[in-house]
Amino acid sequence: KPALAYLDVITRARQAFDFPIAAYNVSGEYGMVLAAAEKGWVDKETAMFEVLTSIKRAGADMILTYFAKEAAEILG
Repeated sequence: KPALAYLDVITRARQAFDFPIAAYNVSGEYGMVLAAAEKGWVDKETAMFEVLTSIKRAGADMILTYFAKEAAEILG
C-alpha cells in the first residue's frame, strides 16, 4: 500500500506492536513529487524530505523508496 495514504495505519501499528515496521513509498508518490518539482510547484529536495520525514514520524522503522539513493547521497 502507498505509505502516504496510510500514515494513520502506520501510527496505529507502531502503537500496537513491538515489531519493526517497514513502509513503501510507492512509485506514484515518487512520481508526484518529481512532476510537481518539474513544474516548479515545489522544491524537489524539500518535498522529498517532507515525504520521508512524515513516514518516519508516523512510526516506520524503515522506508523503501525510489528516493533512497538520492537521500543517502545528500545525508552522507
